Amino acid sequence: MLTKRIIPCLDVKDGRTVKGVCFEELRDAGDPVAFAATYADNGADELVLLDITATADGRKTWVKIVEEVARAIHIPFTVGGGIDSIDDVYRLLRAGADKVSLNSAAVRRPELIKELSAYFGNQCIVLAIDAKQIGEEWKVFISGGKIATDYNLLEWAEQGVAYGAGEILFTSMTHDGSKSGYANEALYALSQKVNVPVVASGGAGTMQDFKDAFVYGHADAALAASVFHYGSINIKELKQYLAQEHIPVRL
Repeated sequence: MLTKRIIPCLDVKDGRTVKGVCFEELRDAGDPVAFAATYADNGADELVLLDITATADGRKTWVKIVEEVARAIHIPFTVGGGIDSIDDVYRLLRAGADKVSLNSAAVRRPELIKELSAYFGNQCIVLAIDAKQIGEEWKVFISGGKIATDYNLLEWAEQGVAYGAGEILFTSMTHDGSKSGYANEALYALSQKVNVPVVASGGAGTMQDFKDAFVYGHADAALAASVFHYGSINIKELKQYLAQEHIPVRL
């Protein structure tokens, strides 16, 4: 049985790790390189770094931070923010990233997923989807959650995988920073819709929330930020808890 992955996420703005609630009210959480090293040493399976204002600012992800984080860790490392070309991906992989995360640029030009997957392999391409529950529908948003699109979560995920995405990172904007648990019903529907790994994001508050994402949401991995940044959950202790609850994890 494949082990479930625990993935800390570093949302970076102006070179600092930040965290908010429902994509708003961002506050400084600390140095991304120091966080990355601590998480890697503490048993994280992978790390995600998102330059959350790169797209909105019309610029590229800072290579210097990627290089510094890559030097500090020994685990797989995904980078996202402002990526819209083969050159962008090449630059980040050379800087030490193992995978790249596409969001706004992929929605605006879905063929980008196909181009990058063909060039680098789909194992390098993560389709990040930010979605908010509006009534019964999960609506996809871009530009850091500021712009609504015509896509819903399931149709966009299915299309993205058809174009060559090798993994889906689904962030529930409805649950983000709320510490009320992941969007498990939507996660389950997503896991049944696509045949690639699904990463849960948005809403982690307790260790049981992670277990529920795996048991009820059928997620392949669970990503979190503030519970790790502010010390309310220790990754090593979380994985010991999950193992005791019969969730397969790497200890």
